[in-house]
Amino acid sequence: MIPISVIVITKNEERNIDDCLKSVTWANEIIVVDSDSSDSTVEKARQYTTQVLNHEWKGFGEAKNFALSQCKNEWALWIDADERVTPELQREIMTSLDSIDSSVVAFRMPRLANFLGRWIYHCGWYPGYVVRLFKKSVAQFSDDNVHEQLVLSHGTIGSLRSPLLHYTDPDLNHYFEKFNRYTSLAAADLANKGAKFHHCSLVVHPLWTFIRMYILKLGFLDGREGFILSVLSAHYVFVKYAKFWEQLKKGE
Repeated sequence: MIPISVIVITKNEERNIDDCLKSVTWANEIIVVDSDSSDSTVEKARQYTTQVLNHEWKGFGEAKNFALSQCKNEWALWIDADERVTPELQREIMTSLDSIDSSVVAFRMPRLANFLGRWIYHCGWYPGYVVRLFKKSVAQFSDDNVHEQLVLSHGTIGSLRSPLLHYTDPDLNHYFEKFNRYTSLAAADLANKGAKFHHCSLVVHPLWTFIRMYILKLGFLDGREGFILSVLSAHYVFVKYAKFWEQLKKGE
């Protein structure tokens, strides 16, 4: 079996870290990069690996690049604390690496999200392919404040069929705990990229988000949770652009 390093970044993830790390105990190496958690995240993580490293928070991409620099193995698997690798995905990873084509430097996999206790199969969320298994020598993370991307210097990407499970928001309180921080980071990304603000952005982008998710992407088939998700996603886009306008107004 080709050795694999798993990287996870954390901050106050005591609710998730046990199930997350249990799902990857088969890996040859687990690296947890923590940013000053004030709960029991670090203590729990140390039950699964000796490589629990504290790192000053400078953004998602920077933290993941630091974690990647600590990997001993060429192949790395990145997962978030609220994600789980199923036994089916584990077996597919092992089988794929054992018979890999030399041109393949990464694999993408579908991600299935659980929102408010329901698996979301529509809303444009599933299969929601993400590249998570890759060769570290050809990869680095972008420096976006939020929704950072894995950037590959060359090579082709293979596909896996088994989904990575994502327990994104168990309740609305958890959703709104992240909401203010993430919308601020997303607004900062717009400013950093030199985006232009238009007043219609406060109407058109949120409205289009709802129409695309709930109607075009069949979010209505996901029941009440699909409706709530579509409305909240539209609200997220509205607040992101409102904060972007506010930043421009203040000259930030």
